[in-house]
Amino acid sequence: MKSYDSNQIKNVAVLGHGGSGKTTMVEAMLFEAGMINRRGTVEDGNTVSDYHDIEQKRGNSVFSTLTHLTWTHNKINVIDTPGYDDFVGEVIATLRIADTGIMVLNAQSGVEVGTELIWDYTEQYKTPMILAVNQIDQDKANFEDTVDQAKGRFGDKVTLVQYPYNTGIGFNAIIDVLKMIMYKFPDGGGKPEKHPIPEEEKAKAEELHNELIEAIAVNDESLMELYFEKGSLDEAEMTKGMKMSMINHDIFPVFCCSAKRNMGTGRILGFIRDIAPSAAENPPTSRKSGKTLTCDAAGDPCAFIFKTVSESHLGDMSLFKVYSGELKVGMDLINSESGSSERISQLFVMNGKNRVQVDKIVAGDIGATVKLKNTSTNSTLHQKGKQLRILPIKFPEPRITFAVTTSNKADMEKLGQALNQIAAKDPTVVVEQSKEVNQTLLHGQGELHLSIIKWEIENRYKVPFEMIEPKIPFRETIRKGIRANYRHKKQSGGSGQFGEVYMLVEPYYEGMPDPDGLNTRRSEEIPLDWGGKLVFNNCIVGGSIDAKYMSAIIKGIMERMENGPLTGSYVRDIRVSVYDGKMHAVDSNDMAFKIAAAQAFKKAFNQASPQLMEPVCDVEVLVSEEAMGDVMGDLNTRRAMIMGLETEGHYQKIKARVPLIELYKYSSTLRSLSQGKAKHTQKFAEYGPVPSDVQKRLVEQYHATLQEA
Repeated sequence: MKSYDSNQIKNVAVLGHGGSGKTTMVEAMLFEAGMINRRGTVEDGNTVSDYHDIEQKRGNSVFSTLTHLTWTHNKINVIDTPGYDDFVGEVIATLRIADTGIMVLNAQSGVEVGTELIWDYTEQYKTPMILAVNQIDQDKANFEDTVDQAKGRFGDKVTLVQYPYNTGIGFNAIIDVLKMIMYKFPDGGGKPEKHPIPEEEKAKAEELHNELIEAIAVNDESLMELYFEKGSLDEAEMTKGMKMSMINHDIFPVFCCSAKRNMGTGRILGFIRDIAPSAAENPPTSRKSGKTLTCDAAGDPCAFIFKTVSESHLGDMSLFKVYSGELKVGMDLINSESGSSERISQLFVMNGKNRVQVDKIVAGDIGATVKLKNTSTNSTLHQKGKQLRILPIKFPEPRITFAVTTSNKADMEKLGQALNQIAAKDPTVVVEQSKEVNQTLLHGQGELHLSIIKWEIENRYKVPFEMIEPKIPFRETIRKGIRANYRHKKQSGGSGQFGEVYMLVEPYYEGMPDPDGLNTRRSEEIPLDWGGKLVFNNCIVGGSIDAKYMSAIIKGIMERMENGPLTGSYVRDIRVSVYDGKMHAVDSNDMAFKIAAAQAFKKAFNQASPQLMEPVCDVEVLVSEEAMGDVMGDLNTRRAMIMGLETEGHYQKIKARVPLIELYKYSSTLRSLSQGKAKHTQKFAEYGPVPSDVQKRLVEQYHATLQEA
């Protein structure tokens, strides 16, 4: 395969709301470039990028897919991405390594919610962006409204480079105000003829041409001077200015096309070749140390793993971008995360599921390799002794949780292995073996995300399983102080067991005064693994209990705190003061005092107004104005405490505290309430008291379950 200079390599992410036509556009680009002889369709399930069974079954992208093409002495890597927010990890990873993004807009629907949600990430990464208004040939297409919406959402940086001469069913011509020419397409699409701009369009085209020049010149002092001097800019000056404006996020050029009929995609490829920045032209990438790394083929070899793939027909593969130097077959590189050495045994360039073996991959390019033993997504590979580490991708926290279960234990072990393999390649998935609730928990971005994982495991790994509502990790505490005692006495021939303990059990809070009327000889503060504290005071006076038994007393209390009486949950934030007791010279031992302490604690706890505590989450909902009322109403039914309302762009942000038990399947409800025009994040905030009526119901449910068992 031909070698390319870093400046000849362009990495393009194709982005947009589901159904905007991203996959069809990628297919048209590959066809235009001669990489495929026949264009597949999403409907027929034979496109290059949507090659997975689940994508063909669903009719939309689920995974990001790497393809490449050559366009007049340039190599363009094109990555097709999913349009649904459940698969945001695929989008974020792609944007992390892309040099340019194409945001595909549906001319029938305008700027949709998926577009806006993805746009936030393009702003975060400062990805140079092109807007492509697609489906211009559809009956309900409205180019002007779509552009107006884009300007309303993304600002005046949205600038026309093209507009359709005619829209709807008869669409066949585009007026290009950068080159000041009209492209007219044959009925079947493909290569257009070049025509002068029609007389009736000249005034509009000239006006848009001048607006484009001004948009380019306003961000470059030298170009502005040329513009004032000459009254215009030539194509070379506009090309240079537009490239810098895109890099600086000062301009978002707008194109139009019908990807399905292959009209306009070739011109977009030409623009990418001529103007879109390469990795070598974009700013240096950030390193974990705070320093940067310049894209230089002559530099030290350094590659960043942005995606890990495990597929039955491809095996385990690591997709990477070379940020510096060259990767060659046979190289030994160091993983900056683990410090282990990795041998580059093979290198590939990808076109969907097809891969072509190559000898090297240069800085700025994207490739794949296999058989890396200790390397995963976010790893940096570099030469020994160079200490290069690319800033890792920050993936979003999970937003939904299910417990998983199988019909038999043998399948459960297989399921655990399959889930761990899935999580190893998808950083937005978290698999947790929860000892506390005794469940295997699967955390992800949404129900659609987890349903795809379920499909993959059942079809690829052949392990059937169910996703059920997870148990809530409640906590238990008390609301008042109670004194209690317990005598443990056991005689069964020979040495018996004897221990008697008197204790004061109180709710603990920071800065609370010493216990009333008791003389604390020694206080021990014990942080609990599950949160909160146990404060233990030894208030024994006169030696009624030897100090050597105190550790056994603490152990007895701790065992009871691991299984609270209300719902069997962990107990937290308790102060226990042992102030009296009795022992026997022969029969007293650690076991006797452990049992006595446990029983005294249980007795006191049950009389001390026990309180169930529930996990409460900080929830942020980003929602469109029209759906805000419904979303607020739903939150109120979930015992939410609204903490604030903010405006963020064209969305309203609702900040609330919501009990975790009320958030089960919330992402699906939110999607339904907002017609897909909302997203949410949730993060554990604190434990809060459960209302008395809810506590009564939960305690009754727990004890009913115990009786059934």
